[in-house]
Amino acid sequence: MIGDGGWPFLNRERAWLLILALLGLGYLLMQTQQPPVRPSLWRGTTGVSQQAISGAAVLQSASLAAERPSGNPLRSGRTVVTQGYGVGSHAPAAVWGGIDLALDGDGDGTADPQGTMRAPIYATHDGIARVRPDTWPGGNYLAIENERYKTAYAHLDAYAVVDGQPVVRGQLIGYVGSTGQSSGPHLHYEVWENGVNRNPLDYDALHVGDR
Repeated sequence: MIGDGGWPFLNRERAWLLILALLGLGYLLMQTQQPPVRPSLWRGTTGVSQQAISGAAVLQSASLAAERPSGNPLRSGRTVVTQGYGVGSHAPAAVWGGIDLALDGDGDGTADPQGTMRAPIYATHDGIARVRPDTWPGGNYLAIENERYKTAYAHLDAYAVVDGQPVVRGQLIGYVGSTGQSSGPHLHYEVWENGVNRNPLDYDALHVGDR
């Protein structure tokens, strides 16, 4: 027996020390043992998050598209260009670049003043309206601005928005006129990107319909 000193070189004190050491070792082994891993039955919100992320991306893409000018501000298939970009009174393009638009109301291929006067004008992108009446040479002038783009509409007869009003693409903003330095009813239309004047024809200025 251990307590009786039956093992060689093992007295009572050494036997108790050995027992305590073994108990301590066992305790340490139990502390370091990890509990079994149990698979969770909770599915979490991964699927919902994926849908939310996808939906947010679509909305962001649509928002960016709406901020970029696109389409014909007169929304008529009978729109004609009476003065091109960077020529005549539109030079230099960096300052006065734009195009003059009118309507061929009688179908003869040329601008028709009677068919053009008071034709509705529509916003080509989202932004904030900046109304500037009775300017020179633009007459009744309107700009629509957002962080990246600005479009300008000049020689208006009347406005359909007020200064500071939020505007969305396709919204009625005014009517064609002949105010300011103008030889007849037409719309002077400009596109600016980050403060740089651009050719409106590069932004589908003659395209009728949504894009």
